Amino acid sequence: MPEEPDPSGLAQATAQAAVLGVPGDALVFAAPWPAAVATARAASGREPVVAGALAEADYGAWAGRPFAEVAAADPAGLGAWLTDPRAVPHGGESLAGMGERVAAWMESLRADAARVVAVCDAGPIRAALAHALGLTATRAAAFDVAPLSHTGLAAGNGGWRITYVNRKAAP
Repeated sequence: MPEEPDPSGLAQATAQAAVLGVPGDALVFAAPWPAAVATARAASGREPVVAGALAEADYGAWAGRPFAEVAAADPAGLGAWLTDPRAVPHGGESLAGMGERVAAWMESLRADAARVVAVCDAGPIRAALAHALGLTATRAAAFDVAPLSHTGLAAGNGGWRITYVNRKAAP
């Protein structure tokens, strides 16, 4: 279930944006959740374009359930989902499917990549890192993505470069 924006998180996003700066010509995108849209608005001072490609994976029957509950109720399914990028034991979306969706979105914006600001959850950020590094979705799960952190990717002729992960600006 999509979360509503947290007022303290929005204040932090605004403070970080003031320090890091969002370019005036930036193309601002947000995942299709109220918290992502509000955070993108706070960080950029403008209305973001809602991009379905930036949505977290569809967890199907597991949606809204705590990890521990899913692990107890469906250990084999969870194990398959965490080790096989194409597994969909929950009836939702595979990690590979989410990765393909995010990669297609990234490639569609390659020419403008230097001006793109996107606000989304950790899953699509991991998928972007996987695409940039040529990793499987399950290998990208090794990245810890901190809340309200910044990840930078740069497009080049030879592919993508990771410029930083988990950057936070001190206000």
